[in-house]
Amino acid sequence: MERIGTILDELYPDPPIALDHVNVYTLLVAVALSAQTTDKKVNEVTPALFAAASTPQQMYDLGAERILELIRQIGLAPTKARNVWTAAGQILDAGGEVLPDWEFLEGLAGVGHKTASVVMAQGFDIPAFPVDTHIFRLARRWGLSTGTTVEKVEADLKRAFPKETWNRRHLQIIYFGREFCPAQRHDLAACPICSFAATKKQIETEARARRGRRPAPAGPVDVVPEGAHRR
Repeated sequence: MERIGTILDELYPDPPIALDHVNVYTLLVAVALSAQTTDKKVNEVTPALFAAASTPQQMYDLGAERILELIRQIGLAPTKARNVWTAAGQILDAGGEVLPDWEFLEGLAGVGHKTASVVMAQGFDIPAFPVDTHIFRLARRWGLSTGTTVEKVEADLKRAFPKETWNRRHLQIIYFGREFCPAQRHDLAACPICSFAATKKQIETEARARRGRRPAPAGPVDVVPEGAHRR
């Protein structure tokens, strides 16, 4: 754990939030929109959306149809537009502010534990460990978890890393997965972390796959968690 943490801190000492936002509310919206969609695509549509509505009241007044017009390019846009509008109404009913409360956040339309975790960690600086597809894959590839569910992997990672590192560690693993550690056709032996954290069997399997003997397995089941960033 210490060696992995040291490498991640050296590579990404101050990892930024990949989703553009102007306040905690717009962070919540951006994360909710990112499910099954790349951060890049979300960042392409949110400037116009947030220019029109950057508060729950403005978003509610905008209406679901106008929200859909502004986010139509992203995946599952109709459902997301309805959820964003409904959630804005829920926030207004609760007083008009996004609250740093797990039950409140997870009760909003289109918001589950993953999205709530990102908001708690990056919006309110409350320790959380959101698990996206990269983190799910790498936690198992590195032997940090044998869990087959997002909940189990999250619990294992929270035990593995000190609480004060969680908020940066989850971002660091995402960036590492993008840059160094793809799901398939990956040279584990040359990877800065897989080279010592992956098992010999994993390394040999990936090497055979890269030589074209047979398709590489995706590693651990590449589950798409609720609200996960599709990067």
